[in-house]
Amino acid sequence: MSDPPSEDALLEELRPAAFAIAYRMLGSVAEAEDVVQEALLRLHRALAGGERVESPRAYVSTVVTRLSIDVLRSARVRREQYVGEWLPEPLVSDPGEDPARQAEMADSLSLAFLVLLESLSPEQRAVFLLHDVFDYGYGEVAEIVGKSEVTARQLATRARRHVDEQRPRFESSREERAELARRFFAAAQEGDVSSLEALLAEDVVLHGDGGGKVPALARALFGRSRVARALRAWFKQGEKVPDPRIREVEVNGQPGALVTAAGRVVSVIALDIADGRVQGIRSIVNPDKLGHVGEVADWASLLKGRAG
Repeated sequence: MSDPPSEDALLEELRPAAFAIAYRMLGSVAEAEDVVQEALLRLHRALAGGERVESPRAYVSTVVTRLSIDVLRSARVRREQYVGEWLPEPLVSDPGEDPARQAEMADSLSLAFLVLLESLSPEQRAVFLLHDVFDYGYGEVAEIVGKSEVTARQLATRARRHVDEQRPRFESSREERAELARRFFAAAQEGDVSSLEALLAEDVVLHGDGGGKVPALARALFGRSRVARALRAWFKQGEKVPDPRIREVEVNGQPGALVTAAGRVVSVIALDIADGRVQGIRSIVNPDKLGHVGEVADWASLLKGRAG
């Protein structure tokens, strides 16, 4: 019989699942990491103090969920005062990196899905995610959120109804999504507006998140021709910065791109693709949301034509 894992190994084993819950709850990499660190620290203290923890996984999930609910409550005030559109902090990965994991990500981690979750109350969000995404039973969910099982079921039902009404649709084939994304970014870089328009859904929506820190859309832009012109202008402007590059990546499990200037991150772009067309585009340029992706470009210098 093998020895049980060391405490350090146990904590590291629990970290990915804890982050998965925290990030989906909060839509923020930094806040999720803080919550996870606090949860693991509490577990360490409990074990060091001789407390009997029957299920470390349940312990950490409970702490992460409850801390995330507290953070969401305070975050709602900040997000109501947010300048422009609020979008989650993106998770960026290389295409083809662990296809099974990417398929799982695409279902519940897309930026569109996380934005939709923002319309739920913190408790609804927690119950829905724990039960529908992470497969916790209602008894476990009730215990984690500190509600009765009846209340947990009611919260989940209301949340599910709301989510199902607006759940984003995505192209089922990763290959088709990747090919359309490749054509999209090629047309945008070449300034080929007609080819770009042909790839956009008639009711395509363009979102931008600058957080009041850098130039961005004040509100969402709707319609094929308007979005195509805006994208053309964006990429035309990008030609003026030092060593502009667009690297295709996956953003929260969906096709996207990492835009850099002189090797520093300028923006992350995510595409929603369904029915062979780009249905939605989300561009995150708020530097506060990009630091975990890489060194962020200095916009003041960029606008003057320098690398920063």
